[in-house]
Amino acid sequence: MRRGDRLFEIIQLLRSTAKPLTAASIAGSLEVGVRTVYRDIAALQARRVPIEGAPGLGYVLRRGFDLPPLMFTMEEVQAIDVGVRLVRRTGDAGLQRAAESVLSKVAVILPLVLREHLAASTFFVSDFGANTSPAVDLSAIRDAIRTTHKVRITYIDEQGERSQRIIWPVAVAYYVQATLIAAWCELRQDYRHFRTDRIAAATVLDEVFPTEEGQLLEGWLKRPSSRAQL
Repeated sequence: MRRGDRLFEIIQLLRSTAKPLTAASIAGSLEVGVRTVYRDIAALQARRVPIEGAPGLGYVLRRGFDLPPLMFTMEEVQAIDVGVRLVRRTGDAGLQRAAESVLSKVAVILPLVLREHLAASTFFVSDFGANTSPAVDLSAIRDAIRTTHKVRITYIDEQGERSQRIIWPVAVAYYVQATLIAAWCELRQDYRHFRTDRIAAATVLDEVFPTEEGQLLEGWLKRPSSRAQL
């Protein structure tokens, strides 16, 4: 374990308990020697991390301490790298831009060796993913879910039939084959799923729908057979 990771883990161990932790117990958790723990705690105290205690008595972290800016392990950096590349497959342009922004912000705070690893990534994810319609702004749909606004859509079903719907969007489901908007449909008076690549027009309305303290989403989550419907 890198020293930076070890220092972070010591803080996390101390934050997770109200009782003093001995150097021996910390060393056992981190699989290092007790002397290494003593040196690490001294280093943290020198950086003004409010750790109180002494050898033989144990150590505690003063309440209210906030961690400095996050540091990542190599595997965490790899997870972020792969995650950002997978987001590209959703067809959601807003999320794609946000993912790239996250990656650039992470790169700024990384030490040089991790930054170089991120720049020369050895991970590759296929660009193939779900198609979406230019008529659908998924950023607006996600915002409508958050603000509980109704959406009027023109939908083209599998047989090519068009219909006008007023929907109460509750979730967006991203699959490799398709991106779906899960919603309560006023026309059908039931939950329905609408493939974004079959939506010919979409307008977020001023009218809001009742949320009933999350019951609408809960009702959808309880219908696995309905969620499978395309």
